Parts: sequence; structure tokens; C-alpha cells
Amino acid sequence: MNQAIHFPDRENWDEERGAIVFPVLLHGMGLTCAIKLGALEDRFGAGAAMALFNAHRWDLEEEVEELIRQDKIDDQGWLWLS
Repeated sequence: MNQAIHFPDRENWDEERGAIVFPVLLHGMGLTCAIKLGALEDRFGAGAAMALFNAHRWDLEEEVEELIRQDKIDDQGWLWLS
């Protein structure tokens, strides 16, 4: 893992967005990552959103690191996993 990228354990279900939302710190700057339930289920099968996220957290964090390297951060500081 890149030492400049940290993932605090503060994920939560955002009902309005229908997504798991979780923070990432990039050189101390706070960004927000998210993945919709449909994307979780497409990847990992049916299940509860938080359970799917927790079971595959490491893979999702690695994907976020790749999105950061590709500069896929939107204007609001969000990274969306699709």
C-alpha cells in the first residue's frame, strides 16, 4: 500500500446515494470514495451492502489507489467505483 494513501475505518451506507461511502486520506487531504450497491452485487454477488464491502475491502481500496494514480477524482473530491 502507498504510505501517502490511508483508508480510515469509517465507511457507511448512504441511503440517498444507494452507496457505501468511505473516506481516503491522500497526503493528509480528505477525499470521499463510493460504490453503489448494484456495482457491489455485479462484482461479488447478492448480499447486504456493508457485508459485501467488508468482505472485499482490500480489493476495493486497491482499486481506489489506481483511480488516484489515474487522477479520476471529480470536482467535489469524490472517487466512484463502478
